[in-house]
Amino acid sequence: MRIRRAMEPAQPPSDSLTIHTSTLFDSKSKRFLPNLSLTISTKTGLITKVHTREEHALPNHNLTSPGTVLDLRGLTILPGLVDAHTHIFLHPYSETSSLHQMRDESLVERVVRATNHVKAALLAGYTTYRDLGTEGLRDADANFRDTINRGLIPGPRMFVATECIASSGGYETRLENTGPGGATAPRISDPADGVYGVRAAVRRRLCAGADVVKFYADYRKRALRFPSGGWPGVRNPNVLLFTQEEMDAMVDEAHRSGAPIAAHAQSPEAVVMAANAGVDTLEHGHLPSEEALEAMKKNGTIFVPTLSVFDVSLPGGDEGTRRARKAILGHTKAAFDKGIKIAAGGDTGAFAHGDNAKEVELLVEAGIPVEDVLQAATLHGWEACGGDRCGRRFGYLAEGWAADIVAFEGDLTRDLGVLRRPVFVMKDGKVYKGDLEDSA
Repeated sequence: MRIRRAMEPAQPPSDSLTIHTSTLFDSKSKRFLPNLSLTISTKTGLITKVHTREEHALPNHNLTSPGTVLDLRGLTILPGLVDAHTHIFLHPYSETSSLHQMRDESLVERVVRATNHVKAALLAGYTTYRDLGTEGLRDADANFRDTINRGLIPGPRMFVATECIASSGGYETRLENTGPGGATAPRISDPADGVYGVRAAVRRRLCAGADVVKFYADYRKRALRFPSGGWPGVRNPNVLLFTQEEMDAMVDEAHRSGAPIAAHAQSPEAVVMAANAGVDTLEHGHLPSEEALEAMKKNGTIFVPTLSVFDVSLPGGDEGTRRARKAILGHTKAAFDKGIKIAAGGDTGAFAHGDNAKEVELLVEAGIPVEDVLQAATLHGWEACGGDRCGRRFGYLAEGWAADIVAFEGDLTRDLGVLRRPVFVMKDGKVYKGDLEDSA
């Protein structure tokens, strides 16, 4: 097994391709099913048939069989993985803080980095990204998405938010020395206030090319004016950025246009307000609160806990850090136990793209069964992106769904580390990892 050097999708010689499997994860029933074969249209990138076969009817295992057949028996097969919370224009904060990335890195540098990021994600088995904010690059994610869709660069299919919406002064980079000839900082959100103002902001985002709308229900308003490591004595409380009426209006406007809407919310009060407004997904929401869980459950909110970003932001092993980490993991498990739908998204970018499986590992560490976590990283990811509003079905392997297929050597239920070692990646019926050129 080798990775194609040019990272060009391998094209089978026919319009139809058959894949034989021996262990395939059904993301609806959360079961591993034996001896399934899938027929794929390489023109549409969709699965056209799934059937159970008699195992003795096939020859011995060979990854790349001649002609129009791929034999993936002996491998564990999953639908292409979905990261439901990413930022392609960010790289690990351990390398450079987000403030310096947004303020000091050039457009060219950030786009080149993003090109590497999406390639790493695809090779790691992530065939879909929900990218929730450009962090200083305005609407560049919509254009970047289109380069992938048009085949210019390899990467996951992307559902993008362009700029996020925040209230005035709610999420912005501040520079104090702004006299004549002083520097200016890039805009990192679309500021809006009042019921009519926020409706207009949603319309601006959709016009700019957003697939999903995102707003900040709360934020530490002083964080970007007084970043950590600066002057002592600065308090940085997490405060609400919108009223209930404003949140209601944003959700209504997005849904009227057929778009899903996500809310960044950390405090329980913000979680309750956003959930009651009817957001499709709630991002972060890490502070333990029974009221917050009840609100998400009552409103059918999908919870994207982004455990990875909290994990990387809690360095050290002191008692306080351990307690905070345990509380965050425990809150996520409580959400699962309450029946709240969870989608896996790590806030990837704060840590490395290609390391996306970190979120899956943390969800399992929180106590959620492996099969439920795999569902969170596949089918629930599709639902977080908007479900049928996406215009394409993915995250489940069935007739009419996208031929996004990832294969692994090993048993995921016994060794979760297997998830970090995909040997085969297909997106939309095209092979990006696992060479077809060895076929006779």
